[in-house]
Amino acid sequence: MSDVSRLATLDEVAELVRGRPDAHVRYSRDPRTEAGRGSTDTESGLELPGLSVNPLGAEAWWTRPLEDWIARQLCQYRHLAEEDDDDEREAWVVAGRTVGRGPDCEPLLAEVEVIAVVADAALDEAESRYREVFDAGRGPED
Repeated sequence: MSDVSRLATLDEVAELVRGRPDAHVRYSRDPRTEAGRGSTDTESGLELPGLSVNPLGAEAWWTRPLEDWIARQLCQYRHLAEEDDDDEREAWVVAGRTVGRGPDCEPLLAEVEVIAVVADAALDEAESRYREVFDAGRGPED
């Protein structure tokens, strides 16, 4: 994995996403080893036509800071990396061609390009920011 940059802070992730709004996050051991395969829908057992990802580029309607969006997106599926102590899943920043939507309406990507890995310190920072700005249903400061 030495050929893939590691993003150490939430600011580094945001800087990357500003330049690559097509960036997504995928929690995986290594999406490069998943090339040519799709994700599997755990409930139906069906193979999906691409890898399940979460977008890091904010939607046009998002008027809050990009870092808030990214923190939210990184935290949505972080539990996948923590479910199994033997599993070495990391937060991979990827891009690719959207080929469909998964059962949770998440984008499915084919022709996946690995861009970077989000370091644990940046994920911890994202989680802190997520709790700070979204905790208890709070909205943005007035």
